[in-house]
Amino acid sequence: MRLRKRRQCFPSCSSLHRVDEDEVYWRQKKGDEELEWTHSSTHVISQLAQCFTNAMVGSRSWIGGLFNRSSNKRNERFLDYPLTPIQEQRLQKLQERLQTPFDETHPNHQEALKALWHIAFPNVALKGLISEQWKEMGWQGPNPSTDFRGCGFISLENLLFFGRTYPASFRRLLFKQDGKRATWEYPFAVAGINVSFMLIQMLDLYSAKPKNLPGFNFLKLLGEDENAFDVLYCIAFEMMDAQWLAMHASYMEFNEVLQATRTQLQRELSLDDVHRIQDLPAYNLLYQ
Repeated sequence: MRLRKRRQCFPSCSSLHRVDEDEVYWRQKKGDEELEWTHSSTHVISQLAQCFTNAMVGSRSWIGGLFNRSSNKRNERFLDYPLTPIQEQRLQKLQERLQTPFDETHPNHQEALKALWHIAFPNVALKGLISEQWKEMGWQGPNPSTDFRGCGFISLENLLFFGRTYPASFRRLLFKQDGKRATWEYPFAVAGINVSFMLIQMLDLYSAKPKNLPGFNFLKLLGEDENAFDVLYCIAFEMMDAQWLAMHASYMEFNEVLQATRTQLQRELSLDDVHRIQDLPAYNLLYQ
């Protein structure tokens, strides 16, 4: 399966391909014929996860390049501003989480991955940390650890927080229970990693202090709630799924859906009357 990739931006990317030809190919194919399903459902899930991982995650740098090209210009008033002690403490803790890679040999990371499986499929025994079963959750292949290279351990923590804190919402998205769905849906787990990275980039969390309005306002939310980033992740995932349905999207449009989600979330984080994470208009999506 061929899928368009955007320009890779860092030398750490493992594979570089020209993409314009792929886009032309798919646009022509879409008009000329329908895709044929010639594989079993498990194989199709595997193929879709492979496409999404290559196109969306790949490495931290590719997604960063996508969003950096479309990010807002930094305003000078965000170059230097004071943080409260609690904001500074919580931002430092969050940034430490960002620096933690996923380590498949670490017992705590292994247990976290097992916990995610049991949240998603409580009545299905997991055969192992490397198993074809993982594809059912939307991972690239039988070893989920290979998908975390784009965002690290925090993306697994985000998924765990989502499943534990908002289990109904988590399962609704995992099993695509709402709305009229595309024949080829987004793979849940890989999409979740991309939501994590989108938030990190949008909030400018790799900087010493965020230098844009959404990031500046996010620190206010973080000062009120130490779980603000994780809750915002759950909101963003719900927003992404709502955009997916509204746009009648299929897997080829995922990048556009994610960008639309980012734009909407930036708007909400720029509202003057948002003082707590619960004040975001999209917060109610978690309780549909």
